Amino acid sequence: MNANIDAGAPDQTDFTEDHMLGGQITLCQPKEGYRAAIDPVFLAAAVSGAPGDHVLDAGAGVGAAALCLANRLKKVRVTGIEINPESVALAQRNIQLNGFVGRLDIIEGDILSPPTSFSPGSFDQVMANPPYHAVGRTDPSPDAGKAMAHAEKPGVDLNVWVSFALDMVRTQGVVTFIYPADRESELIDALVGQSGNLVVFPLLPKVGARPKRIIVQ
Repeated sequence: MNANIDAGAPDQTDFTEDHMLGGQITLCQPKEGYRAAIDPVFLAAAVSGAPGDHVLDAGAGVGAAALCLANRLKKVRVTGIEINPESVALAQRNIQLNGFVGRLDIIEGDILSPPTSFSPGSFDQVMANPPYHAVGRTDPSPDAGKAMAHAEKPGVDLNVWVSFALDMVRTQGVVTFIYPADRESELIDALVGQSGNLVVFPLLPKVGARPKRIIVQ
């Protein structure tokens, strides 16, 4: 592989090179721990954007949702923030492998203290797939990466993710979340009074089944 792609990325034995969207996207992701499934694909599919729009992916991981969005909307710019440095290294690799340099970037950072370049109201849209296990409701995974992706941390609950998204989006902008259906009321409660109109779209695994995930905009 190109030396620029290899720079700063984890050892090649630690990750796999997979594909999304029928081979349109190449995705390097850890062999063990959290691995992207269908949620980031649905999240990216729910986001629309006009040419020139700047979209923020909060908690971008290795960039799965951001890559899907950049592939579909050729004229938007996407920036992600991700706290895990190993994930950021793989995300940067994915950006180069898919030819999105200059249009997509994933930055290491914490939503509690985002980089100074993340000024309030500076994004046209924000999308997020927050950790969906509330603190104390389940035992965290022994794998650190999976635990970080799936479980809220003390002091960084759903309300923090919502506040960050609403702070970063411009007036009349759009925020989009994908979240477990059994926590729908918590997400709506966090948004009501702070946002404008809400749209809830249930994702059904099959006809007649109860939704496992919802899209909330």
